[in-house]
Amino acid sequence: MRRAPESPRPPLVLVAPALVGLAFLVLPLAGLLVRAPWTTLGTRLAQDQVLDALRLSLLSATLATCLCVLFGVPLAWTLARAPFPGVRIVRALVTVPLVLPPVVGGVALLLVLGRRGLVGAHLDAWFGITLPFTTAGVVLAETFVAMPFLVISVEGALRAADLRYEEAAATLGASRWTIFRRVTLPLVAPGVAAGAVLCWARALGEFGATITFAGNFPGRTQTMPLAVYLALETDPQAAIVLSLVLLAVSVAVLAALRDRWVSTST
Repeated sequence: MRRAPESPRPPLVLVAPALVGLAFLVLPLAGLLVRAPWTTLGTRLAQDQVLDALRLSLLSATLATCLCVLFGVPLAWTLARAPFPGVRIVRALVTVPLVLPPVVGGVALLLVLGRRGLVGAHLDAWFGITLPFTTAGVVLAETFVAMPFLVISVEGALRAADLRYEEAAATLGASRWTIFRRVTLPLVAPGVAAGAVLCWARALGEFGATITFAGNFPGRTQTMPLAVYLALETDPQAAIVLSLVLLAVSVAVLAALRDRWVSTST
């Protein structure tokens, strides 16, 4: 029998920095687990301030994800299936929040949706709607930074989908809306689900745009990342507990997306 070829040993010059990089990424997380107040974890999680931040974070992240799906899926379809002049520029603008510092995003939201902003001034004058430093402001800030994750995921799924199914439905007389609803969406459903999970996780961990546009008011705009920042100054143990919750969410997201990543990498 022919022996399967053995994989070559990686050179030490690569293994050493790889181990250093791995340690740099893993040790801080291990330190968080080691220093966690496990004996009082339940009591600290039951504190009103922690529960309020957790409740607001879950609510705002879920609402932001719903907005991202509502507007992001049509945007992704437009970028993938309706080429138009300047589509590359639009795609670049959509991905800007991925690399834009979140604080800058918060400032931009203030300049547009603030009480004296380009749009916010009219919302205040005509409808009496004020968005900054409100729970709605938290949702909008999270939507701004999270939507590119959904758009990129869904656009990739649309480009990889087999167009023959849509063409067959069109030849049978189905309308464009029926094709999108009954054929396209089921085909890209895994991409939408993966993008929504990433969106939700990104919204849950958002800090910079939220504190700039919505502030840090307990019970109204103080999400878990903001509560961690505040607790570090007054109650480090509470900060660790909140960090553990966010870490658990991150691990859950990785577990939910593992099958998708494995299938695309093999």
